[in-house]
Amino acid sequence: MSAWVLPDHIADVLPSEARHIEELRRDLLDMARCYGYELVMPPLLEHLESLLTGTGEALDLQTFKLVDQLSGRMLGLRADSTPQVARIDAHLLNRKGVTRLCYCGPVLHTRPAGPHATREPLQFGAEIYGHAGLEADLESLLLAFDCLKAADLPAMSVDLADARIVNSLLVQAKAGHDRVVQVQAALAAKDASELAALVKDFPKESREGLLALLQLYGDAKVLDEAEKLLPPLPALREALSNLKWLVSHLNGANVTFDLADLRGYAYYSGARFAIYAPGASDALVRGGRYDEVGAVFGRNRPAVGFSLDLKTLVGVVKPRVLRAAIRAPWGEAPELRQAIAALRQRGETVVCALPGHESEIDEFHCDRQLVEAGGQWVVMAI
Repeated sequence: MSAWVLPDHIADVLPSEARHIEELRRDLLDMARCYGYELVMPPLLEHLESLLTGTGEALDLQTFKLVDQLSGRMLGLRADSTPQVARIDAHLLNRKGVTRLCYCGPVLHTRPAGPHATREPLQFGAEIYGHAGLEADLESLLLAFDCLKAADLPAMSVDLADARIVNSLLVQAKAGHDRVVQVQAALAAKDASELAALVKDFPKESREGLLALLQLYGDAKVLDEAEKLLPPLPALREALSNLKWLVSHLNGANVTFDLADLRGYAYYSGARFAIYAPGASDALVRGGRYDEVGAVFGRNRPAVGFSLDLKTLVGVVKPRVLRAAIRAPWGEAPELRQAIAALRQRGETVVCALPGHESEIDEFHCDRQLVEAGGQWVVMAI
């Protein structure tokens, strides 16, 4: 095998795509800052128990593991930044009130999420800690929408669900862990025959409720139908009420519901959302409430947030125009060097054409040139 062949689903990012990704990263971080979010930079690896405790089997299977040569302890390369940000909120900041944090950095997955997905997503996320009310859920959704608008996404739709709906029915059934995992898989696959076999010995309310979930997807009418078909369990009714409140505040948004949706990591505890767009094979954004995520760190704070992969996002938004630049000749004359330095200090991009390579500029739109006129170096349109 050639030494320069990369592992499967790992790729270099070349100039045009890298430029677009970096511009998106800056735009999204700026949007988060407009909402009052503070930037954090968690490490790429840390002790395995810190990364994985309480996060569920799916994240465990996605995490690369290695032995620390200094301590002999097991380390993990992060597959998701949320547990790390929860640790930062709980132990390093330890604030009493609301904390808004955002981040953007690479994560590593042992397996790709899809046939054409990367195993090294560039994950952007924003999270609110310390507020249990629906106001935080709504803010997270609105920020996610504004981030995608800042990326110039032409159209999008949001799918809403709530982890408490399925969880309430499973808790009432008092099913063991293995059965719960099987039921969740059948719900995700919308496999009615498999689900019927798995829940046949469940209490009537749980059995009928879980089977009804397979049909509870579509527009806002689904919530009214769910109130008729699902049992009046307190957490379940609160979940439906919360979803109604959220959709009432998403004016003009294309909103659908899938009350059996359990995709994503296991730490979600309340309302959850996925945002889709034309050209994307799966959700561009996943988020929601995960109040239990900080419990393992000794501080069980309310939490809600979302994340997205910038590498996936850049593949579905339209390319951006090249940055305007000035082409300048290469030379040693002090006046020329001073003119180039002054332009760069003003924020201009000045590309010096090295001798014999005057036309080899790909990633900048040189619409002007620096020329000598009357003993002065001046910028002229090309």
